[in-house]
Amino acid sequence: MGCSCCLMLAIGLTMERLISHPPLMIVSDLDHTMVDHQDHENLSLLRFNSLWEYAYRRDSLLVFSTARSPILYKELRKEKPLLTPDITITSIGTEIAFGNSMVADHAWVESLNTDKWNREIVLEETSKFPELTLQPKTEQRLHKVSFYIDEGKGEALTKELSQLLEKRGLDVKIIYSWGKNVDVIPRGAGKGEALEYLLKKLQAEGIFPVNTLACGDSEHDAELFSIPDVHGVMVSNSQEELLKWRSENALNNLKVIHSTERCADGIIQAIGYFNLGPNLSPRDVSEFLDRKTDNANPGHEVVRFYLFYEKLRRGEIKNYETYIASFKESCLHAAVHFHPSGAEKSLSDTIDELKKCYGDKRGKKFWVWVDQILITDTIPGKWIVKFDKWEQCEDERQYCKTTVEFTSKGGDLVWEKVKQIWSEEPEVKDDDNSSWIL
Repeated sequence: MGCSCCLMLAIGLTMERLISHPPLMIVSDLDHTMVDHQDHENLSLLRFNSLWEYAYRRDSLLVFSTARSPILYKELRKEKPLLTPDITITSIGTEIAFGNSMVADHAWVESLNTDKWNREIVLEETSKFPELTLQPKTEQRLHKVSFYIDEGKGEALTKELSQLLEKRGLDVKIIYSWGKNVDVIPRGAGKGEALEYLLKKLQAEGIFPVNTLACGDSEHDAELFSIPDVHGVMVSNSQEELLKWRSENALNNLKVIHSTERCADGIIQAIGYFNLGPNLSPRDVSEFLDRKTDNANPGHEVVRFYLFYEKLRRGEIKNYETYIASFKESCLHAAVHFHPSGAEKSLSDTIDELKKCYGDKRGKKFWVWVDQILITDTIPGKWIVKFDKWEQCEDERQYCKTTVEFTSKGGDLVWEKVKQIWSEEPEVKDDDNSSWIL
């Protein structure tokens, strides 16, 4: 009962900002789809992040669907500037979790506990194949057994293993991917089945998405592209196994495309191709920093400011003093900034001090991104915006919980207060927090 209550609470918190059917739900694989491991600057991922927080976070759903176990998924989050998804599907669709705390959906787990699945039998039969080597313990899950396989032996082995397990009374899926991985999971599991289960749950909650876009690059993701009424994008760098599957199973499916862009850029391309919503990232709009282009949405204002902040410190804005003056004008005279260290000072003074930081991160791997923007407007003419603000310079990363209060003045948004507190597990290394400005 306790687990059920926790799950319902997590679902409630995840969906609290939704007032109707979400216009878009993106369900994306991570490695080589959302995350481009060849893009060491993380440009495509940061481009997607800005677009999502700017245009979609308020009323849409983000789902990550990965072959990684929850353990390796959390490791990836420490390595890459990933946004926090509303829902996480891990271990090739054998585990589903909701919210920041990743509360497990135990009903999904129980549905996989049938007499057609037995880990011990899987391990017994696979031990007969010297070509198979068990992957690390982190990747061995209740409903997933994972192996490495000698190159070139995957297709023949999977057929033989499938027959052996069937004779033992099991009904499983054997997934061969990347030319080196073999995963055995229950027949009722998988990324496709997990998505179908999730769609039914959302429908029961009255928040079935208007459009769903599935994104992937390997045979692990093939099932995502077989679900009716779901748009799909196979990113340009997709594996041959997936492209072969498409030619045999989905070549005439007009809802599934093979993008010409890699990874997250391919996802953005698909949003535009299918007309699912805005597909121009704020990072790609040269006039985006002009506050007069759109100053009626507090979420937009937050994305705009921190994009300016990043470009300022990277030394990429020539007329930065003009922008600083503009942001100062948008602050109430008595606006306050509460630094995460506990110090309190004028917000206008804090913004003015940014001049000293111009170009101090030039030539360095320095990124700033915001995550989980949540806007409340319980009082007419006043908005409270909560989000996580992240900063990364080279390998050092830090973030804080941020709350900004806006008020309306003459139709414009005015900054009233900024309050920041360190996360529960800060990753800040400098004792005096001197590197953190705003």
